[in-house]
Amino acid sequence: MAPSATQLVQERKDPIRPLDEQILNHPYLAALEDGRVRREDLKIFAGQQYHIITSDLASFGRLLARHSSLASRNFIISLIQGEAAALDALLKFAGALGLGPADLEEFDPIPGGHAYTAFVAWLSFHGTDAEVAAAFLVNLPAWGANCGRMSRALRERYGLTPDQVAFFDLFARPDPAFEASALEVIQAGLDRGVSPPRISRAARLLQAYELMYWDAMYRAGG
Repeated sequence: MAPSATQLVQERKDPIRPLDEQILNHPYLAALEDGRVRREDLKIFAGQQYHIITSDLASFGRLLARHSSLASRNFIISLIQGEAAALDALLKFAGALGLGPADLEEFDPIPGGHAYTAFVAWLSFHGTDAEVAAAFLVNLPAWGANCGRMSRALRERYGLTPDQVAFFDLFARPDPAFEASALEVIQAGLDRGVSPPRISRAARLLQAYELMYWDAMYRAGG
């Protein structure tokens, strides 16, 4: 009998907790809240996110093409819709820093900050819907919490408006139905034979790449 998705995800969260703590207490956030990140260096964050989001959009589209016959297609479509909304909001944040679409396109991604989205692209070719669902279910709470802190700091320390930080607020206020939907996709994957170690590995690696992202941002401008 296939294991429970809920149990599997909970078991995976415990070993990842040290990574979560490093992400949630990252020095980049402290530097931003103290106003020590130069406004010019915020452009690095915007440029990096532009390449992450546009890559993730392509990755989720590829994943949808591979899983279009499964019930998980609605979950994957919601991921695409979320990334599309995030891209629109990111353009407002970038605009507040004086960056237009052409500037973002020309930005050269930092390898350590790009590893996260490269792994998502790998999953879109070689992974399953269950692996992707587990990886983002474990990853998004820490990312969302950090986005909430960034939204506050950017408004209070850097004078940005609510509209200009909407990108961060999108992730800080996640869809309450996301967890249940992700667990359904994971359970369906387990039921059809996706191995639990593969699902656990995807979650662990994505969270490790998340920490690499924050490390890269701190080294570049923290």
